[in-house]
Amino acid sequence: MSKRIIKKVAIIGSGIMGSGIACHFANIGVEVLLLDIIPRELTDAEKAKGLSINDKIVRNRLVNDALNHALKSKPSPIYHQEFSKRITTGNLEDDIAKVKDVDWIMEVVVERLDIKKSVFEKLEKYRTPGTLITSNTSGIPIHFMSEGRSDDFQKHFCGTHFFNPARYLKLFEIIPGPKTSSEVLNFLNGYGEQFLGKTSVIAKDTPAFIGNRIGIFGIQSLFHQVKALGLTVEEVDKLTGPVIGRPKSATFRTVDVVGLDTLVHVANGIYENCPNDEAHELFKLPDFINTMMENKWLGSKTGQGFYKKVDKEILALDLNTLEYKPSKKANFATLELTKTIDKVIDRFKVLVSGKDKAGAFYRKNFASMFAYVSNRIPEITDELYKIDDAMKAGFGWEHGPFQIWDAIGVQKGIELMKAENLEPASWVQDMLASGVGTFYTIKEGATYFYNIPSKTQIKVPGQDSFIILDNIRKSNQVFKNSGVVIEDLGDGILNCEFQSKMNTIGGDVLAGLNKAIDLAEKDFQGLVIGNQAANFSVGANIGMIFMMAVEQEYDELNAAIKYFQDTMMRMRYSAIPTISAPHGMTLGGGCELSMHADKVVAAAETYIGLVEFGVGVIPGGGGSKEVALRASDSFRKGDVELNTLQEYFLTIGMAKVSTSAYEAFDLGVLQKGKDVVVVNKDRQIATAKAYAKIMAETGYTQPVKRKDVKVLGKQALGMFLVGTDAMQASNFISEHDHKIANKLAYVMAGGDLSEPTLVSEQYLLDLEREAFLSLCTERKTLERIQHMLKTGKPLRN
Repeated sequence: MSKRIIKKVAIIGSGIMGSGIACHFANIGVEVLLLDIIPRELTDAEKAKGLSINDKIVRNRLVNDALNHALKSKPSPIYHQEFSKRITTGNLEDDIAKVKDVDWIMEVVVERLDIKKSVFEKLEKYRTPGTLITSNTSGIPIHFMSEGRSDDFQKHFCGTHFFNPARYLKLFEIIPGPKTSSEVLNFLNGYGEQFLGKTSVIAKDTPAFIGNRIGIFGIQSLFHQVKALGLTVEEVDKLTGPVIGRPKSATFRTVDVVGLDTLVHVANGIYENCPNDEAHELFKLPDFINTMMENKWLGSKTGQGFYKKVDKEILALDLNTLEYKPSKKANFATLELTKTIDKVIDRFKVLVSGKDKAGAFYRKNFASMFAYVSNRIPEITDELYKIDDAMKAGFGWEHGPFQIWDAIGVQKGIELMKAENLEPASWVQDMLASGVGTFYTIKEGATYFYNIPSKTQIKVPGQDSFIILDNIRKSNQVFKNSGVVIEDLGDGILNCEFQSKMNTIGGDVLAGLNKAIDLAEKDFQGLVIGNQAANFSVGANIGMIFMMAVEQEYDELNAAIKYFQDTMMRMRYSAIPTISAPHGMTLGGGCELSMHADKVVAAAETYIGLVEFGVGVIPGGGGSKEVALRASDSFRKGDVELNTLQEYFLTIGMAKVSTSAYEAFDLGVLQKGKDVVVVNKDRQIATAKAYAKIMAETGYTQPVKRKDVKVLGKQALGMFLVGTDAMQASNFISEHDHKIANKLAYVMAGGDLSEPTLVSEQYLLDLEREAFLSLCTERKTLERIQHMLKTGKPLRN
């Protein structure tokens, strides 16, 4: 069998989904042909320019407008604006013949079977045999679409359902048609995971497939429960958000973002096409939803839904009166009991035991969800782990239904159901009768799931490319303190995993990092600094800095800053390769740590930057030194060196944060030719380990400390001071911003040296620490730190 390579794809339909999918293929380096229909008539602007319907600019208007709108939207669908050059636009009349040259055609047109079938009829005239052809549908049965098409078409045809937005949501459902070949399914399953960075799930051709079938059930179930339990919109969102490992937008805010009409469309489809579903009546829309649809209260797209913003005030919909009222903060005694439980998975037992309205809600909610998912096997899938994967990847749940059920206890879950007059599917009782007490177990670092036909637990497939820290933490633990866990990844590579709140870097984390280097230098070959929390690290522990500064314990604060600097330099100049694996928010000290590793293996979704200006200081863990060093290394003969240095200065001064790992190269935070990006975060630790191993085995040599950093002295300092004076005079920056900027200028210039000079890294670190410490004596800096600690937002003072 020949190897299938995807060099070019054609996306048919440039709406929100089509443009988003086109951008994501461009993200991973694939050439994209994006096609849409021709406009039926000219706009007034086109008429005024004397254009005709035959002009190319007019014929491609719809596709170009859609793509431009997508590229300007926030959050951006593309990792880097330069990547949009990989997308070529056209229309379905002039350019349809070009699909003969692509490796994959994907249809993303309106959700109407007749239109989809007519598009496939046109495409088949030009499609090269053997080319993949798929439909991104959210619910139309796949077997209807390929009727009447050739055998080759049907063999290479299936559904490939992305979730919106395509860049950010990881679920990639693959739905076979009646004649789809196993080669096509296996290829797409692997391609989705390895190249697109998705969680690939092969689903059955049932209404709404897996993700939307379960997700819409969950939302519809809540719609029917909310009034019965006397809960408000705000209370439901409090109960169904981060406390149970769901997105901050929880339930009703999520519906507002997605659009009530979208949800209603899918719910109606399930209601009409699943008459035998035991929860059939739950998919019937409650009266308040019908009224909202009639009123066009669809959410963000219409300016109001379950929430409405009036000036700066957020109003919430009263579901009884259907009037908007000021949003109220929700509080429940049961939730208070979980505040000290850091791990979400450990909260569920407490939540279902609650004595208040929240406890009743969770018991009812989980009982209905457990019963429903158990009864969907084997209807929508044969394997229970696919339901969990779909909910985590498509709806942003930290844990899937069967994982939550395990956490509560399988027998306890059945008791919750019986209290609601519900029954689990018979296979659950068979599982318990066979002596298997949980849906999942961890063995030898791998996850096993209960396989219904064999009545035994078997290994979840596809784990060999991943290292899952949750699975190896206990068995492979080498060291642990309150800040880190150090695990043996095998093959002579250690991993240092942060365990502090938000992975902040304080004394315990730095002690753990030093211990990891000690262990690696003594008995191992390399060290990865990586974790699988939501964010890599939000930076240094500013609470500790604030307390020392308020108490005026300046000697202790100076020692703490030096300890941070020394640890970063220890990473850089250790005898073993150090690999940083940042992802999510990687701010301040987290960014400094990555800049001092031998190599960075960053997840594509890494938001990294030096943001210390926001709390009234400069980067003090080696970051200010490092940008001066990198500026020096980038000076080229004939360059205006001041311009290069100024770019780095502005990166810190404006607290720039990349919106992807690829943007971090532009900021100079990641380095081209040295650092790498992985699209699938699940592969990140394994990839980082592989690089550490390669570096160790190809003769890693401990680096020699640098004493050749070129600083420009008074020449640069004068330029910076003139610039900051002008910015303050123009009211672009405050007086305190001006003071911070001048401190940074002093460090990056290397002080007020009379001429350009070569200095050591330690010289710059001493300047950096002195500047950082002096800023910690300023009242306005303490106000900024205190405001950040209280609100999580920067203060401009």
